[in-house]
Amino acid sequence: MDTATPAVTVALHDGASVIASSGQVDARRHGELLLPAVDRVLAEAGVKLDAVTGVVVGVGPGPYTGLRVGLVTAATFGSALAVPVHGVCTLDGLAYAAGQGGLEGPFAVATDARRKEVYWARYEDARTRTGDPAVDRPADIAEALAGLPVVGQGAVLYPEAFPDARGPEHVAAGALAALAAERLAAGQELLEPQPLYLRRPDAQVPKNYKVVTPK
Repeated sequence: MDTATPAVTVALHDGASVIASSGQVDARRHGELLLPAVDRVLAEAGVKLDAVTGVVVGVGPGPYTGLRVGLVTAATFGSALAVPVHGVCTLDGLAYAAGQGGLEGPFAVATDARRKEVYWARYEDARTRTGDPAVDRPADIAEALAGLPVVGQGAVLYPEAFPDARGPEHVAAGALAALAAERLAAGQELLEPQPLYLRRPDAQVPKNYKVVTPK
């Protein structure tokens, strides 16, 4: 599952392929849409939740509110089912999906970070990220990424900075699961299911607020 972008996406993977998936794009309803999507995917596959042997969750980067919905849900499932919970960088899932769609490297991935910024990373190929994810204004990285295809909603939103926009626009849990299954089969360690925020949340405790006490 992944809720790090406007897409609320869930998939069931049997270790070899995706057997059911769901994806809805709604930046404001992650909490409402995620569990019904899980139910829908399990029903489509004809299995119960207790058949799940592991959980993979996108760790971002992404906005605080949406990202934590998927991470908390994944942790809850992991605890209730006593199964491992693995993290995968959301940008890696997009890169992998782009590669499955025929895109060859090098290229970059960019998602909407709001505040007129993008979360982004550069890739040598669909499986190999070169450097850590970052958050920047599109104009500030346009020269560094000049000539490269850029996958994701970030490229679509800022065509003046990223003229060679490629799909997919949003991450799909099926690609995330397939990438995780591939890495696990190869004996690679996945990330801890901890959020990759890259910056402080929008919500802040007010400073210098007036304290009102009874007389």
